[in-house]
Amino acid sequence: MNKKAASTGMLGPPYNHTMETSAIFFLVGIPGLQSSHLWLAISLSAMYITALLGNTLIMTVIFIDSTLQEPMYCFLCLLAAVDIVMASSVVPKMVSVFCSGDGSISFNACFTQMYFVHAATAVETGLLLAMAIDRYVAICKPLHYKRILTAKVMLGVSVTIALRAVLFMSPLSWLLSHLPFCGSNEVPHSYCEHMAVAKLACADAMPSSLYSLIGSSIIVGSDVAFIAASYVLILRAVFHLSSKNAQRKALSTCGSHVGVMALYYLPGMASVYVDWLGRDTVPLHIHVLLADLYLIIPPTLNPIIYGLRTKHIQERIRSWLMYCLFAHSIWRV
Repeated sequence: MNKKAASTGMLGPPYNHTMETSAIFFLVGIPGLQSSHLWLAISLSAMYITALLGNTLIMTVIFIDSTLQEPMYCFLCLLAAVDIVMASSVVPKMVSVFCSGDGSISFNACFTQMYFVHAATAVETGLLLAMAIDRYVAICKPLHYKRILTAKVMLGVSVTIALRAVLFMSPLSWLLSHLPFCGSNEVPHSYCEHMAVAKLACADAMPSSLYSLIGSSIIVGSDVAFIAASYVLILRAVFHLSSKNAQRKALSTCGSHVGVMALYYLPGMASVYVDWLGRDTVPLHIHVLLADLYLIIPPTLNPIIYGLRTKHIQERIRSWLMYCLFAHSIWRV
């Protein structure tokens, strides 16, 4: 039996525009690190639980406290929600792959996962930009803060960020899902990452891959440029402050934010460009690890750095926990 016939028997007619709905992909996990899958599953589970608890706590505190309705906290609440979506899109299936080796995922589930992962990353980078601009206005134009960042502006920014993600991802998903898949159905990755799935297509996936590269470069590149410009202006304003204590506080906040952004952008962009430029020099397991880390590390650290390091949120969480403990003690008595 020739290769085409064998492939046809596995996944249906070779040149259908889509696979049969019953067809499945198989996620390999991290090629070359199968012996470490159990430890990776334990680490991912711990990080995922931390991300869920931390982001849920941040959202709850901001939602129930009427004093935390400023633009910065609203953006932080949206960021926490996106982090939960992004982590939940991939981690449960990753843990299943690493623990039991069950990497089977249906065609529809694979492309749904891909859509949510990439749309969430596009929304997250937009929110990071919005938060950087919020800090710029708060520090550099404090007297005009409430006049500039009104509720209407906040809503417009949030809707624009969401629409940008949808408009970017919809053509990408359409291009890839309409390719014929008639060969191997093993995805050498831990989740349905775009490039890993595109390489399994029997037709030329270059239009989809090129669209992904150009689109992500434009979105992330423009966001990073504006974020960098915002923090340059912020730092310039900070160094003109007369109070050393105010300078240290502002620099500490900016440093934390920049650290989170570096952890988010660097692995993600490295993963994209390594696949295009260094596929023959960088081991596959390094590429897969980079792609995995940028989806789970930011959701885990964001609540700590953006939320728990914020004085007002710290105070609300502390008072809330004390109230819960005190009320529980009274109830037991």
